[in-house]
Amino acid sequence: MPSNQTVPDPLGNPAPFAEPAWYNALASPYYHNSHRRLQRAVCKYLEDNILPNVEEWEENGEVPLEDRRRYVQAGFAFQEMPAEYADSVGLPGGASVEEWDVFHFFVLNYEIARIRSGGVVGGLAGGSAIGIPPVIHFGTQEDASFCLGGSDLASLKTTARKTSDGKSYITHDNCSSGVSVLVIPLDLPGISRRKIKNSGFNAGESTWVTHDNVVVPAENLIGDENRGLPCLMTNFNRERLIISVVTNAQARACLEDAWAYSLDRQTFGEPLFSHQIIRHKLATLARYIESHWAWIEQIAYHAKATGSVGPELASRMALAKVHGGRLLELANREAQQIFGGAGYQRGGVGSRVEQISRDLRVHVIGGGSEEIVTDLAVRQGMGQCRKRGAKL
Repeated sequence: MPSNQTVPDPLGNPAPFAEPAWYNALASPYYHNSHRRLQRAVCKYLEDNILPNVEEWEENGEVPLEDRRRYVQAGFAFQEMPAEYADSVGLPGGASVEEWDVFHFFVLNYEIARIRSGGVVGGLAGGSAIGIPPVIHFGTQEDASFCLGGSDLASLKTTARKTSDGKSYITHDNCSSGVSVLVIPLDLPGISRRKIKNSGFNAGESTWVTHDNVVVPAENLIGDENRGLPCLMTNFNRERLIISVVTNAQARACLEDAWAYSLDRQTFGEPLFSHQIIRHKLATLARYIESHWAWIEQIAYHAKATGSVGPELASRMALAKVHGGRLLELANREAQQIFGGAGYQRGGVGSRVEQISRDLRVHVIGGGSEEIVTDLAVRQGMGQCRKRGAKL
């Protein structure tokens, strides 16, 4: 029998376009009960453990260690877990390793991105999103620490020199024959760290890490010696997919808050929403947000169907990442226009929009700057077309 309720058991905020359509508006072939359980589990954890502390942590510039450990123990930090690791880490929402797919990955990153502060998100899970996949795919079960890399991988200044006792000394040098990936515990002698002050992402704990003749066991090598660049490059597609989900989620947050404010704010005796120009702004954002989400869902479906996030997806993932950054910039600007001064104030009704305005450039630059990534997309797109027989 036909039902007036298109989506059973609706999720999230029912306001217009405040959530992906499958949450509460439209049926979808991609999401099932397991994804719904995950969404509820993530929301409850965030509401109980993270959201009440976000402003304090962002102001203090760090997420406390005990809260980071609790987040890891709840299974949120590691989103790509082979079966042999699952017993020690686990996955949230009662999901099994066998059923976990790219759309669980979407749900988790989408909900986490709705946290008011990008810095808190980075402080909780940024390092694991970048550092853990190379360890999982190229390391051994004994490699339990993080290895981190920047985006300009060809310009690394730190080099490793193998010594006769089977160790590697890490020094600053201008000469190297290759790039190797090492797991380096931060408590080793010779490592020093100091915080980098950024415009936003204050709780993200961006840090200068200096290695001065640090002695690292040779068994801490991840993958093959002098073959570290491919090891690091394999994670870029995944990282760009995360950024695409995050930028869409935060653009929705801007739209959600601006829409609600436009209904509440009175000007000349009428709500802002009564003005056609305001409704046009909201409609434009909804149009871009919905089309971008449909695009990245299509990319994700291919990844699930083929079991690959390889070269055939690189150009589209790159462009989706760029488009997400542009979308977020537009959504944040238009939301601040609707909020007026309230969207420029820390605290208060427009505080989420204001915080996003300080954090959003991380998503535009991170994962490869727009100028680099768009050129990459064109070149790789041409290469894939030639493989398919195009006469170019």
